[in-house]
Amino acid sequence: MGHAYSALLAHDIARANGGAFLLRIEDIDRARSKPEWEAKIYDDFQWLGIAWDGAVMRQSDRLPAYHAALQGLWDRCVLYPCTCTRRDIEAAISAPQEGAMGPDGPVYPGTCRCTPNGPMPQDAALRLNMGLVAQETSFHEMGVGLAGIVTTTAQDYIQTIGDVVLARREMGTSYHLSVVLDDAAQGITHVLRGADLFEATRIHTLLQQILGLPTPIYHHHRLIRDDHGKRLAKRDDARALFKYRADGASPADIRAMVGL
Repeated sequence: MGHAYSALLAHDIARANGGAFLLRIEDIDRARSKPEWEAKIYDDFQWLGIAWDGAVMRQSDRLPAYHAALQGLWDRCVLYPCTCTRRDIEAAISAPQEGAMGPDGPVYPGTCRCTPNGPMPQDAALRLNMGLVAQETSFHEMGVGLAGIVTTTAQDYIQTIGDVVLARREMGTSYHLSVVLDDAAQGITHVLRGADLFEATRIHTLLQQILGLPTPIYHHHRLIRDDHGKRLAKRDDARALFKYRADGASPADIRAMVGL
């Protein structure tokens, strides 16, 4: 239902303003991407009355573009390989003065931070050395209750976000890097997504700045929650849209359920 709300809202806003609504399949995590699940996205969209413009972009087709961007950052000596596991990071941040939480979880303590040399390693986790690239950024937010200019200082990046991963093992990229490059490649002017990604947008605006890419306007919308105020999520067994359809719900019913 949360996905349906986000898609319907983005589609409605795009159409109301004479814009294009684009569909992108974010399938860089191959273990969690299956053709049958992708087919259900198309089916659900068509049932909801959502029509997308142009060809569908698939991230798994864009790995060369992600690699080229990573190579450019490696050549600028602002990336470094990281071999830390989650357990390693948890152990490191248990020390006094450590353990701040950022958009990607605990702020990385810098265990592997170094000045890289030699060729960029393949199939390795690569982190951005925030101390070398941190700078003030801002973006225009249009979400209800959040509207205005959102600014992040260089110190905020260092202290509350830290050295984010831009390439994950066995993936060759990351969500942060991919969406920034894809938004630019598709000429995205407005990004609409859930409020749970608000803090991640700070990472994206920094990447746009250091990669010389435009920063879109953002609209972070409310999250769909259950009767107890808990966010609906697949990991909590939230009902899939097809179950509502099987019970006889109409697209108009779905719109009413999510407050559209």
